Amino acid sequence: MRTVGSVGVRLREVWKGWAVPAPKEIDGAAGVPEFYGKELRWQRERTGLTLEQVVHGCYYSVSFLSEIERGRRRMPADLAQHVDRVLKTDGFFARCCADARKARRHVHGHYFAEVLEMESRAADIVEWAPMLIPGPLQLEPYIEAVVYAAHPQVTQDVLNERIRTRRERAWVMEDAAGPVSWIVLHESVIQQPILGYGDMAEQLAHVAAVARRRRFVPQILPSDAGAHPFMSETTWLMEFSGAPPLMYTEGMYTGQVVEDQGTVKQCRGAYDRLRAAALPPELSLRLIESAAEDFRNGRKPPQFSSRLAV
Repeated sequence: MRTVGSVGVRLREVWKGWAVPAPKEIDGAAGVPEFYGKELRWQRERTGLTLEQVVHGCYYSVSFLSEIERGRRRMPADLAQHVDRVLKTDGFFARCCADARKARRHVHGHYFAEVLEMESRAADIVEWAPMLIPGPLQLEPYIEAVVYAAHPQVTQDVLNERIRTRRERAWVMEDAAGPVSWIVLHESVIQQPILGYGDMAEQLAHVAAVARRRRFVPQILPSDAGAHPFMSETTWLMEFSGAPPLMYTEGMYTGQVVEDQGTVKQCRGAYDRLRAAALPPELSLRLIESAAEDFRNGRKPPQFSSRLAV
């Protein structure tokens, strides 16, 4: 399993009296983010400034700027303007930061590649799943159904690659050293199965087993909960050590990273209200286990509201 912190940070800095080895050379040809980061490091070292000196006077941390230099985080527009002022680069980074944000990478959708990289360094993840079980919890039959629904003409080789790469993300929920995760699932995820009853039973039993190992906290939002925040798109909120939090929203073929801190704070408050409207974690987990048993016995689970009324 992959673990948080598995990617070592090697910076050529002497910070707070601690000498750190020289960083690994950045391959600027690997993609736009790497090219952008390599130029940032070159301009910073040209001026003789440390990472700490460059970020002095702005909201962002040393580790966040280091991530940008290595091509692993995108540079927000306000930080790009700050860097241009400090390094006297005549607006270069402000002009080019949008290109680095839009760069396409990996077998995943281009809009998801950046989130995939950030996921490995998140300390805390909360997610709202209105229609599907979250990717890191999906087993092979579930992944296949989701991929074919969105891309009916996909080849077997591409399908196999999608299954492999999604299962590689299982560590996010299953690894003891993974980020702390809290997930709110809409009841329809269970009431409207996308698999046969046997496969659906196995899928829900897997979700419950991972939750029982305390790898994430589940809550179910009942169908009759009424109006609530996040009534449409899948939404993640991620928090980091030494970097600002961010939000990610995703539709079938699109996704958007939101780093504006006012918007992220507003959405975090909305997510807290969503959790308040959902069922308690232990009750939600028992209902998931009960639904798995119903599918295993060849019957569709009754609505949660009818169970709770008994």
